[in-house]
This record gives sequence, C-alpha cells and structure tokens, in this order.
Amino acid sequence: MSQGQPQVETPTKPEPQSRSVRVVLLALMIAMLLAMLDNMIVGTAMPTIVGDLGGLAHLSWVVTSYTLATAASTPLWGKLGDMYGRKGIFLTSIVIFLIGSALSGMSETMGQLIAFRAVQGLGAGGLMVGVMAIIGDLIPPRERGKYQGMMASVMALAMIGGPLVGGTITDHLGWRWSFYINLPLGAVALFMVTTVLHLPKKRSEHRIDYLGAVLLTTAITSMVLVTTWGGTEYDWDSGAIVGLGVLALAATAAFLVLERRVPEPILPLSIFRNGNFALITLIGFLVGFVMFGAMTFLPLYQQTVQEATATNSGLLLLPMLLSMMVVSLIAGRVTTRTGRYKIFPIIGGGLIVVGLFLLSLMDTTTTRFTSGVYMAVLGAGMGFLMQITMLIAQNSVEMKDMGVASSTSTLFRTIGGSFGVSIMGALFTHRVQDTMTERAGAAASRMSEGAVQLDADSLARLPVQVKDAYQHAVANGSHGVFLAGAAIAVIGFLAAWFVKEVPLRGGQQGEGGTPADAAAVAEPV
Repeated sequence: MSQGQPQVETPTKPEPQSRSVRVVLLALMIAMLLAMLDNMIVGTAMPTIVGDLGGLAHLSWVVTSYTLATAASTPLWGKLGDMYGRKGIFLTSIVIFLIGSALSGMSETMGQLIAFRAVQGLGAGGLMVGVMAIIGDLIPPRERGKYQGMMASVMALAMIGGPLVGGTITDHLGWRWSFYINLPLGAVALFMVTTVLHLPKKRSEHRIDYLGAVLLTTAITSMVLVTTWGGTEYDWDSGAIVGLGVLALAATAAFLVLERRVPEPILPLSIFRNGNFALITLIGFLVGFVMFGAMTFLPLYQQTVQEATATNSGLLLLPMLLSMMVVSLIAGRVTTRTGRYKIFPIIGGGLIVVGLFLLSLMDTTTTRFTSGVYMAVLGAGMGFLMQITMLIAQNSVEMKDMGVASSTSTLFRTIGGSFGVSIMGALFTHRVQDTMTERAGAAASRMSEGAVQLDADSLARLPVQVKDAYQHAVANGSHGVFLAGAAIAVIGFLAAWFVKEVPLRGGQQGEGGTPADAAAVAEPV
C-alpha cells in the first residue's frame, strides 16, 4: 500500500454496521406493525364499540374513513419523503398516527370516532410508505431478500395476533384500549428510529403538486365509495352511484392531464413507461384485491360454517400465514444469492389462482384440516409475491424516485384491497340473501341480515332451521367470492410472464455483508 492512500483500507467495524442495519429494520418493523395490527384489533372490537357508542348505520364509515385517508395520503407522503428527507417525514407520520389513536380511544360519539380514524389513516399512509422507502434507501435490491423473512414475520404476527389481542383487550380492558395499545408501540418506534437511523440530510426547493393531490384524493375517494356503497347503501343505477362514478372519471382525467404538465408531479407518469414497473403495479393491485378479500371472508366462513370462535378463527389462519412467511423467507434468500426473481411472481400468481379455486370448493362439510391445506397453498402464493412486488417496483426506478415508487406500489395495493373487500362483499351479501330466500324463505332471509352485516356470532340467536340455511348460504357466498377471486387472479398470473428480469442494483458487497453502495447509513450500536 502506498503512503498516500491509507484511506483505501476496508472499514474496521463491518459487523457492528451490519448489526446496526438490523436494529434499524427492527424499528421499522415495529412501525409497520402499528399500521397492520390496528385494523385487525379494531375489527374484533367493532361490535363492542357499536354497542357502546351506537350508530350501527355508520359502522362501515369507521373502516372506510381510515382506508380513504390512507389511500389518499400515500402518494403525498412518498413525494414529501423524496423532497425533504425520509426520516423527518416518517417520524411525522408516526406522530400523526399516535395522535389519531389517542383521539379515537377518547371518542364519545360515532361521528368523533369516524373523524379521528381518518386522522389515524392519514398517519398510516406515511407509515407503510416510509418503511418501504427507507428500506429501499438503506438496502440495495440485491441484498434486500435477506430481510424479507423479517417483513413477512411482521405481517403474519399482525394477522394472527390482531384478532387474539383485539379480543383479549376488548374483553378485559375495554374497546378504548384497542386504540391506546398503539401508544407504547409507537413510543418505542419513535425512540429507536430517532436514535439509530441516520439518512443523508436532504431538502429540495421544489413545489408540491397540491392540485394533483386534491384531484387524486377526489378520484380515489369517489372510486372507493362507488365500490363500498354500490349495491348496498344505494342501487348501482342510483343517482348517487352514477354521480360518484362520473366524478371519479372526471377527476382521474383531470389528474392525468395535470400530471403531464406540472414540473413536479405528485405521481410522475413517466415511471409507468417502465414496463416492469407498470406490470408489477398491476400485479400488486390484484394481490391486494384477492388477499384482503380472502382475509375478510375466511374468518366469517370459519366462525359460521365451521363454528369456530372469533379468537380461534385467528389461529385457524395459521397455515396460510406460516406458509406465507416461510416461502417469503426462502424466496428472499434465493433472490439475494442468485439475483434472479422472475420465476417467483409466476409461481406465486399460479399458486394464488390454485389456492383461491381450492377455497371455492369448501362447503358445509369441509373439515378444518382440509381448509387449512387450501389456505397453505394460497399463503405460499402470497409469500412469493408480497415482498418481491415491492422489490421489483423499487428496482425499476431511479433512486430519486424511490419514495414515489414505494408510495405508488403501496397505493395500488391499498386500492386493490379496498375494491376487493367492497366488490367481494357485495357479491357475498347477494349470494347469502339469495340462498337464504331459496332455502328458508324471505322472512328467514330478513332475519339473517344482521348476521351478514355485523358478525357471525349473531348466528347463535337464530332458530335452528334458519341457522342451517344460513350456514349453507355463507358457504355458497364464500364459494362465489373465492371463485371470483381466482378468476381475477388469473390476470396477475398472466401479467407475471411479461416481467423482465432486470439485474438488481447493489450486487457488490462490502465486508461483513454490508452493501457497498448503500445510500443510507445506520449508526453502529
């Protein structure tokens, strides 16, 4: 080594650096857990909340206000992170989420709860985008597969633990603690992110596309309301639904025109010129559609037809969630080792189609073991796709657009989930009511409406003959939902074949496994 180049030596502390990255990821996973766990816990507590605050007619708005605020704010959070630095924006989203959680827990009326849930959703939009974008900055795509198991574990923990924790908290501490539980978790996330995450400071003197944000919010809100209210609150050909549809189309058209003209669009349409990004965004939308639909109606089938308790229905989802976690971990490791990933969206898309088709075969005689096998197939398909879709999206854009890519991918998955729950819910309700009318008459169909709209525990209060008819009706409704999901998932399977295998950034390594070209640094601990 020459005297003039002593600085060429490799870092002296690679292991603490690598360990520090894991500590940062732990903090990010806690923040992700906040957003994912919340809906699971609150869903279990909703019957008790309605009993305390009243307002059954506005029950859907408790969920819808949160979903709308999350979807509408997602692109804005991504853009703000790109412009002003991710750490400060991410911490801001955590604080807003915690404020919304505290206010929701203190709600005295259903109207207050709906408004404060919107505040929560506003923060939640930044949580998911922030986590994905910071991981995109911290770890190059080639190395990201190592950590997919951690992200999949958090998702599985939220989906399994949510109903269990929600039931326990509601029964022993009261429904308000289903919101207050976010406060200690959020405090830990704030402390850890503040102390161990160090990203390059950045501030760009650019203007935010506020008009674009308003038009996008209007379009998303209108579309979600059409799918939420259509066929339930209002007829599909009613003035309200037609008007919302027209508004959605007009806002979308205006948004597309505007984004082509403004110098700093909130959602640069140029990123969709990349074929991989466009395809993987479509696949992410479809994954959200079928995943949230399945997660909504599987517990109802288990509680109604298989007569599981609300708590046990969470445990019965274990085959799907464990399968998803294990497969995601394996796919991530293989991607890191080989740099190849195209096969995973194809296999995942195929397994989702097969899994949903198998679930559509369930009836009133299907055993829990059989349904568990079917769910494991679906979980494996989701495991191949959940993290790979984000990895491909982020690898398809320049580093300066990492936040936009993350927010766009998250946005389309969120919208897909909203559409999936709404459309599948309308299909499910109609099939249940039609089957009830056919098997037990119109009077029995009206008696079961509360069970369809609220929770399956209402089944216990129905007469025996109505209960039997209702179980068959739920099985028939589930058949229709999963069969429709399988048909829609075929589109994602076909789209996966056209994804091109572009080399992943960050293939070179420093010592200790630390990415040599990482765009962010975590302080050693």
